[in-house]
Amino acid sequence: MALSLVFTKIPLPAGVTGPESFAFDSLGGGPYTGVSDGRILKYQGRAGFTDFAYTAPTRSKALCDGQTTGLEPTCGRPLGLDFNTSTNQLYVADAYFGLSVAGPNGKLTTQLASGVNGVPFIFLDGLGLDPTTGNVYFTQFSARFQLRNILQSISSGDATGALFKYNIQTKQVTVLLSGLSGAAGTAVSSDGSFALVTEFTGKRIRRFWLKGARSNTSETFITLQGMPDNIRRAANGDFWVAVNVLKPGTLGTVPTRIRINPLGKVVASVALDKEYNTTLISEVQEFHGTIYVGSLLTNFVGLYRII
Repeated sequence: MALSLVFTKIPLPAGVTGPESFAFDSLGGGPYTGVSDGRILKYQGRAGFTDFAYTAPTRSKALCDGQTTGLEPTCGRPLGLDFNTSTNQLYVADAYFGLSVAGPNGKLTTQLASGVNGVPFIFLDGLGLDPTTGNVYFTQFSARFQLRNILQSISSGDATGALFKYNIQTKQVTVLLSGLSGAAGTAVSSDGSFALVTEFTGKRIRRFWLKGARSNTSETFITLQGMPDNIRRAANGDFWVAVNVLKPGTLGTVPTRIRINPLGKVVASVALDKEYNTTLISEVQEFHGTIYVGSLLTNFVGLYRII
């Protein structure tokens, strides 16, 4: 498989940045993405991005739309997204408003959980669904993370990240892993046998077994030369990972899309520095022959076509 050298951008609405993660509905519509002013937007071709949903119950369009600084606890910050294509429901991990779900018509999401075992969530980040059960797996990046002070937060040595499971039948949240170093993205294998969770500051991916003889145990899946953010399952069962590879002897990074097979082996690695320079990327997702690239720091969605 080869990738064309043509790179295109889908611009976001004026004043907003940070298409962290993407989702596509049961009809192939989208991408949907959460942005810096708390909105979840849907891409509609020539019409561009339009409002779809939001997570903050008292969110005001007059106060929030187009704002990018300091209002996240009021306006919301939806980061992790994934559709249950059987029900056409969009599940959302919001940094400040917990786990919620939007119906096919969007608007205000319904909160499913704001904490676990009496402890409130602090800065939810990634989210992925089990394709066999519909159960929701999501991460807490850190119990002390601050979005507006990202560089200080990721370099603090913090290990208070966690991986959670939301059971759609019992509506219960359980803690699967804790003590993670920047728990960013999560994805479940195509057969539902294991979940992967990236550790952004730990520079590795951990595997948590959901089925079989090793059920409820975890191990290091792969150690990387950079900081992995979101992870997404590809159509063939591999996983795409957005990795910000460290430049030796410098503070700079090379944004890189990496493809890993279910055995934990890298099968493809492509640097994106020609298009992104040293900008941190947050997600690489393949959908219907196109690779979508997200970043907390850009005002566009990047696209690469597969030929």
